[in-house]
Amino acid sequence: MAAITILLLLAATAASAADLSVYHNVHPPSPSPLESIISLARADDARLLFLSSKATASPGVTSAPVASGQAPPSYVVRAGLGTPVQQTLLALDTSADATWAHCAPCDTCPAGSRFIPASSSSYASLPCASDWCPLFNGQPCPSNEAANAASLPACAFSKPFADASFQASLGSDTLRLGKDAVANFAFGCVGAVTGPTTNLPKQGLLGLGRGPMSLLSQTGSRYSGVFSYCLPSYKSYYFSGSLRLGAAGQPRNARYTPLLSNAHRPSLYYVNVTGLSVGRAWVKVPAGAFAFDPATGAGTVVDSGTVITRWTAPVYAALREEFRRQVGAPSGYTSLGAFDTCFNTDEVAAGGAPAVTLHMDGGVDLTLPMENTLIHSSATPLACLAMAEAPQNVNSVVNVIANLQQQNVRVVVDVANSRVGFAREPCN
Repeated sequence: MAAITILLLLAATAASAADLSVYHNVHPPSPSPLESIISLARADDARLLFLSSKATASPGVTSAPVASGQAPPSYVVRAGLGTPVQQTLLALDTSADATWAHCAPCDTCPAGSRFIPASSSSYASLPCASDWCPLFNGQPCPSNEAANAASLPACAFSKPFADASFQASLGSDTLRLGKDAVANFAFGCVGAVTGPTTNLPKQGLLGLGRGPMSLLSQTGSRYSGVFSYCLPSYKSYYFSGSLRLGAAGQPRNARYTPLLSNAHRPSLYYVNVTGLSVGRAWVKVPAGAFAFDPATGAGTVVDSGTVITRWTAPVYAALREEFRRQVGAPSGYTSLGAFDTCFNTDEVAAGGAPAVTLHMDGGVDLTLPMENTLIHSSATPLACLAMAEAPQNVNSVVNVIANLQQQNVRVVVDVANSRVGFAREPCN
């Protein structure tokens, strides 16, 4: 099975924004892209559980390279922490608010480099009485020490992630993204991990959600509430994608759909999908199948951390039926991993697989290129529809537009104007 590592290189920056490169680095090289995706998608169930459990939170161009990582969230940026700067790779996560890094000492953290707070002259431990502590769900101060500020312990919190959990202390330091330096940035310093570390980001995570601890919130008006990213294909071996922070340099040809707000899951980026089409045929889904409902969490989320797009059971059943009808594979269809619509490509004429288009409010029609619709095996004449049904043991009412379907598309998140944009952009 392939391990996919996303590395972030610093790119040239304009005066008003940061632009960081995004890269897919498959190491060791995978004998089959299909096997790589199936391996990565095994962590999707835990990822979808994370999305469905989001609760209400307590009260120029900056660009960085983005690359593919070993486990969801599977894209990372190269960031710097501390003074002097310590380089670290942070997983890019649009559905998480809190930023965190594995810190030394930590005997149970994943193998890899650690941020060393003791080596940074700008690092500060934030106490339990800090205003940040309740936002990170930190432990309250001991009542017998509440009056003695000098003796207050550091804000400690624990957090589940995938099939593990970690314990962290809250601190602040200078975060560097491209040429930008964000002083006094609050983040979690992980000191212990319980459970398997296979699906944990190797060095840390950058929270790009909508909550009060996120990068956008902590930087105020600096980036005008705007960022975008372009994710390279899993076949790319180059530092070609990017995370772009700020309104400057965003694509003029982006088509925007309204960004919806869910008070129960305020971190997530909901959009309103109005329908799907396969080729020229609209998929016949039950009435209300895409409806947004803040009370239940129903609707559609754009997420950088889930690997393959999931549709609720009635939507996926209708999509699969229309896709199979148009492909017409003579030998029928088989299942492989999360995919249940795999067919022999030798039996289907070139161009026989139709395009899938996502229709959204605002007249946005996102037609997926073939590499975002089908995932091929290089070992056998086999291809699979690269989407699946939402797991019934998670939250079966949420649709998730995942990173495999976002590859080579610039996704623009404009919180200030409550919209999400899409523009085709080859970034392999």
